[in-house]
Amino acid sequence: MSMLSLTVRAEDWPLAKAFIIARGSKITAQVVTVELTLDGKRGRGECVPYARYGENIDSVINQIEGIRGHLKAGMDPMALQEQMPAGAARNAVDCALWDLEAKGCGQSVYAQLGLTVPRSVASVQTISLDDPDVMLAEAQAIQNFPVIKIKLDSTDVMARIEAVHKGAPKARLIIDANESWSFSLLNQMAARLAEQGVVMIEQPLKAGDDALLANYSGPVPLGADESCHTSADLARLAPFYDFVNIKLDKTGGLTEALKMQAEARALGLGVMVGSMVSTSLALAPAVILALDADFVDLDSPNLLARDRPHGLTLRDGKLSGIDLELWGGA
Repeated sequence: MSMLSLTVRAEDWPLAKAFIIARGSKITAQVVTVELTLDGKRGRGECVPYARYGENIDSVINQIEGIRGHLKAGMDPMALQEQMPAGAARNAVDCALWDLEAKGCGQSVYAQLGLTVPRSVASVQTISLDDPDVMLAEAQAIQNFPVIKIKLDSTDVMARIEAVHKGAPKARLIIDANESWSFSLLNQMAARLAEQGVVMIEQPLKAGDDALLANYSGPVPLGADESCHTSADLARLAPFYDFVNIKLDKTGGLTEALKMQAEARALGLGVMVGSMVSTSLALAPAVILALDADFVDLDSPNLLARDRPHGLTLRDGKLSGIDLELWGGA
């Protein structure tokens, strides 16, 4: 009888330039890849360990190695949900299982879900935190994107937003504060930000301070990111947010992400599909979710110095559909 084999490795993918957010900067995408091989078929998945959630390369690899025996015994995605907690490690394994199943049964992930492979989906491009004049130049370079996402901290908020709006006056803007704002700053800025074309403020407050938003009076809708990981969080957050950002590295893979998307819709929440800074292998499963999302933030192809073969491309707000040679094909 054939036995499934597991390969796990860490990889560094250089970025085209430093990517800066409120809590720090990075110059490489540090990822963990999983390969599952059975009967000559190979399924792959990729995750990004995230220090904000207590993860690192070693801890994620150790988690994956810890279920090696279960995988060899024939674990499927549903059993995986019970065996591993949500997070980056489960994401890489879950997506590799989906990919392996597609190749083993001769039917793509899209076909299994009753979907048609899209030619493209709409995606934002992110401008990282920098001096206003630098952000102005960045905005001018991508002014044809319909939606631009802006990384901010609590300093020089209006100067930075005005610079981006000046550089891309037709674009709708999403602010990602990465938990760096106070409630008073949020209420103070919201009306002025709406005048600059801001259509959502993502995770303004620290995760855990969500209840403060019950008294939010601003006109700009709010999105939950760091506060929202899995479907179990949705009912608690629904009174305070208009959108939730679904990332596979938080949900622990496509299996839980599909469940979370359906439950978010049932609660009347808008959906944003996002990702960590990764290669296209990690983004490909998220494109499945992008087909029913209000906002899509899968812009890593334009952040990397180089990507994997058969990678995604993002130009003027259009993200190419998945090349099934990359992931999810039969």
